[in-house]
Amino acid sequence: MTTPPRLLLTVYAPALAGDDNRPLAAIHGMEQALPGLRLEWRVTGGRRLAALPQRDAWLVGKIKDGGFPLVCNGDESYPVTVMGRGNDGLFSPGGQALFEVHARLPLDASVIKAAAEMLERVAEGTHSFWGRATPHDAAIDIAYQTAPTLEGPPSPRRGLPALKVFEHIRSPEIPYYLGWLNYWSSAAAQAIGFPDPARDADLLSRARRTATGGWVVQLTETPLDLDNPAHLDALKRAYERFPEIGGRAAP
Repeated sequence: MTTPPRLLLTVYAPALAGDDNRPLAAIHGMEQALPGLRLEWRVTGGRRLAALPQRDAWLVGKIKDGGFPLVCNGDESYPVTVMGRGNDGLFSPGGQALFEVHARLPLDASVIKAAAEMLERVAEGTHSFWGRATPHDAAIDIAYQTAPTLEGPPSPRRGLPALKVFEHIRSPEIPYYLGWLNYWSSAAAQAIGFPDPARDADLLSRARRTATGGWVVQLTETPLDLDNPAHLDALKRAYERFPEIGGRAAP
C-alpha cells in the first residue's frame, strides 16, 4: 500500500522553562493556519484514539522532559499530528538545550496553501531560531546529508553537500539544513547572511518578513520534489549561497 504524500514541519527553539506556554502556541498556531483543524485527540497506549475535551489544560499538565506528548486531529483518513521534545545540550549546537516541535500533515492543496503561514505561526509562537516544512520524500534525501554510513562520514544523495551533525554546528541560530519552506529568525538570517539584495532577488521574490523580523523563504513555487531537476538545482544553489547552513563555512 502506497503511503500518501506528507508534509513534515519542524522548528527548533530555546528549551522550555518553568510555566512555558509555547507548546500551546505551537498547537494554536497550526489550528489558526489550517481552517477546520482541531488537534483535540491523543493516542492511548493501546494505539486507540481518545478525545481531549480539555485539551489545553491536559497538555499543560503533560509537559515533561522538555517536550509534550503527541496530539492529533482524530481522523485516521486524514491524520495530522504534532508533538514536542527536548534535545539535551550534549547533542545540540553550541551545547544549548533545545525545544523541538515536529508535525506531520497530508500534502494536499489545503495544506500546501496554509503551509507558509503555519510554519510562521508555529515558529514565531515558540520563539524558534529556525525551522522548515518539507515533503517527506525530499526530507529523506536531505536527511542523508548528515546521516553517517557504516564507513564513517555522511554519503549524501543526488550530489547534495555533506552537512555537519547537529552538535558540531557552532550555534543554534545556524540552520542544520534547508527545506522547501524555511523559517529563519532575525538572528538566523543574520548568521547566514540573508538577505543580500544583489544575490537573493530570486529567493526574495518568494519570501516574506515576519512580525519579529524573521523570514519565511520558499525555495520552489511548488512543494520540493528532488526528482524534478529544476527543484534539485534550486536546492543546490541555495546550499552554495549559504555555506553557513549545516556548518560548512570555514571557521
